Amino acid sequence: MTTARMKLAEVDPVWEQICEEATEIVGNEPLLGGLVHSSVLHHPTLEKALAYRVSLKLASGEMSEQILREISDEAYSESPELGQRARADVVAINERDPACHRLLQPLLFYKGFQAVQAYRIGHWLWKGGRRDMAFFLQMRISEVFGIDIHPAARVGRGLMIDHAHSIVIGETAVVGDNVSMLHAVTLGGTGKEDGDRHPKIGNGVLIGAGAKVLGNIEVGDCSRIAAGSVVLHDVPARKTVAGVPAKIIGDSGCEQPSMMMNQRLDGPE
Repeated sequence: MTTARMKLAEVDPVWEQICEEATEIVGNEPLLGGLVHSSVLHHPTLEKALAYRVSLKLASGEMSEQILREISDEAYSESPELGQRARADVVAINERDPACHRLLQPLLFYKGFQAVQAYRIGHWLWKGGRRDMAFFLQMRISEVFGIDIHPAARVGRGLMIDHAHSIVIGETAVVGDNVSMLHAVTLGGTGKEDGDRHPKIGNGVLIGAGAKVLGNIEVGDCSRIAAGSVVLHDVPARKTVAGVPAKIIGDSGCEQPSMMMNQRLDGPE
């Protein structure tokens, strides 16, 4: 590890661990050396690595990797919160996904993590008034990762999206901190109403695969939404809802459903 990277690692244990894991991968699987060096070991910080990874993935004949890299670098430089949220996201995935055994895995291999970090750059563009460029990123994220998050949506830190197929998060949706959701979740509107029309998801919520949460409704902190449910009304904090349409079937079963990731409805955690 270089002297510069060692100094950074002293105050950034997440990046230190990612670099250590990257070095181990190169030793165990030399054929991945080019990928690991270009994506991780050539960069002094997680922010620089993310800027490289996002721009590489989203580049196309319509927008060069270099331009996207400059946008991403600017975003991470002007908004340090983006890097902190990325660290919270990668730690959340490592803690909650039993298939994830290294902090490095989401950065290299998980499209859910990569898509969320690209969305966060798009959201930075949106807040800065660069809405057409934000829409371009939204389009490319959808094309590349199969995830459609409107750049105006507000998404908290510590988000885990498992499998990450067919996620839709609408324009006025709000997602709190430490939320976990599985594939094919929709946070959408109903009808043709304009304005504030999407769900507000509290902190620590677990949303099961295929669940649809529709309309300007509130899902309370630390609640659970069962797989395949269609939620059309407010959900109180620390409750479990299930069905079409979804109804309250009991308490959430634990203090932090999004951490436990338990989706069984027939007994205690």
